[in-house]
Amino acid sequence: MQKFGRQVIRDRYLYLLALPGLIYFLMFKYLPMWGITIAFKDFSPFLGYLESPWVGWQHFERLFSNSDFWMILRNTLAISFLNLVFFFPLPIVLSLLLNELRNQGYKRIVQSIVYLPHFLSWVIIASLSFMLLSKSGGVINLLMQQIGFDKFDFLTNPNTFWFLLTGQSIWKETGWGTIIFLAAIAGVNTDLYEAARMDGANRFRQIWHVTLPAIRNVIVILLILRLGDVMEVGFEQIFLMYNGAVSQVAEVFDTYVYRVGIQQGQFSYSTAVGLFKSFVGLVLVVIANRMSKRFGEEGIY
Repeated sequence: MQKFGRQVIRDRYLYLLALPGLIYFLMFKYLPMWGITIAFKDFSPFLGYLESPWVGWQHFERLFSNSDFWMILRNTLAISFLNLVFFFPLPIVLSLLLNELRNQGYKRIVQSIVYLPHFLSWVIIASLSFMLLSKSGGVINLLMQQIGFDKFDFLTNPNTFWFLLTGQSIWKETGWGTIIFLAAIAGVNTDLYEAARMDGANRFRQIWHVTLPAIRNVIVILLILRLGDVMEVGFEQIFLMYNGAVSQVAEVFDTYVYRVGIQQGQFSYSTAVGLFKSFVGLVLVVIANRMSKRFGEEGIY
């Protein structure tokens, strides 16, 4: 304890700089965790946390016995899987392509263009989707009709709804996702490229044998963090694209919590659902981190 006290005194200015961040996490991350206790109670706003009766695992039993549970779990995992397979690799690929551009002016223009969709709200993205893909007056369907094809129901087709969400995420966030990878690529030792060129490696071989191994740890860390959010598929996006025709493939835990927690006022039950989501994310992070260490990577802790 005395040693720790001396370290605090010695590095007091660094601790002072960290103090606002510590206060933020304490106030908005750790203290609110007291609220998860209502997942084990029959919470009433009039009785409060302490006076609400304790019901134990009742809400979790209700969740797992719910006839819609497996449908919701399937939809959530399917959307996350599609994002993991199709969306996660694209920022890496785009970063590698941007890094190969030698004209810095052109590179900055391309970066600005691919970053721009990130700053658009999901309301605008959904509006653009309706304007482009609507069966009645959508631009794409009108063009398809002009060239002799039948109109396709993009927005209310359950078979394509998951891919529609994945496509929106790709268009909106791929460019923004390149920032971390471009920063990692910028830190690669240029002597490695020179050595690879002297050995006769072309541009593709330099990427494969130098760039990718150098940023592998960053890729693994972001993959682990992505697995931690596997139960988070974006409430706002799905809520805006939700309609009755795709309800069987669009109902996910986020929309389910909104429906039973906010609209129906079942606070304890919706908290139990949220706690289940967090538990699944925690388990996946721990497993992925251990596997990464087994394969020689640093992991996140």
